[in-house]
Amino acid sequence: MGESNDLYNTICAANEVFMERFGQGNSAGVAGLYTEDGQFLPPNSDEVIGKNAIQGAFQGLMDAGIKAIQLETLEVENYGDTASEVGRFTLKDEGDQILDRGKFIVIWKLVAGKWKLHRDIINSSLAA
Repeated sequence: MGESNDLYNTICAANEVFMERFGQGNSAGVAGLYTEDGQFLPPNSDEVIGKNAIQGAFQGLMDAGIKAIQLETLEVENYGDTASEVGRFTLKDEGDQILDRGKFIVIWKLVAGKWKLHRDIINSSLAA
């Protein structure tokens, strides 16, 4: 249990950095948390592949008025140099109003000693 607990804490810490960078409007910093060939798979849209495209996608979210993202990790499973995470997200505007909330799955990869987001799929829990 110790090893998986350590990984859970590591993933939660990485998500803290993600939330902080997003809140600062730092789309390049968010994209830097992904692998080189990372994929962001948002709802109602095609897949977003590679760090430059991921940066653009997150910049688009920020430009659309999303000022904060909250991530809650529910489950982490380790498969060696790969891990899966299941969690919940909440997107808020600058008035702290909830714009969207839902769930996500991230496939993490260990790259040069750091866990990076490799495949990131999100979907809303709100009615269309």
